[in-house]
Amino acid sequence: MKDIELDPRLVEDPYPFQRHLGFYMVDWREDYARMELPMAEFLTNRYGILHGGVYALMCDSVMGYCGCYTGDPETRKFGMTLSLTTNFIGRLEGKTLIAEGWKVGGGRRNYFCEAKVTDELGTLGATASGSFRYRS
Repeated sequence: MKDIELDPRLVEDPYPFQRHLGFYMVDWREDYARMELPMAEFLTNRYGILHGGVYALMCDSVMGYCGCYTGDPETRKFGMTLSLTTNFIGRLEGKTLIAEGWKVGGGRRNYFCEAKVTDELGTLGATASGSFRYRS
């Protein structure tokens, strides 16, 4: 990713599932998160195209993070998904899956987000919306 510098203090160690699949945070700031995932054959379905669950996972992940930004590595917020709606739009053919999420509303306990998944070619693969609850 060019022209974006993620504060290294905010980079968290990948959790086991994240490490297994290989996606990583590229940008994270107030009400926004971006993650990338290199395309790999093991992410495809029986037709040889990207599995729909990968789109949903990436949307869920960026939306969860975008609502939990604090800017302080010592003060972490966590959210859990209450609902997730994913719309499959097109087929990605690039080498990198790019997921972006935006917090669009909420309050003290819940927040609402939107996301999209593209590739480096600019192809739109999926959109999503979700509601999340802050964990206490």
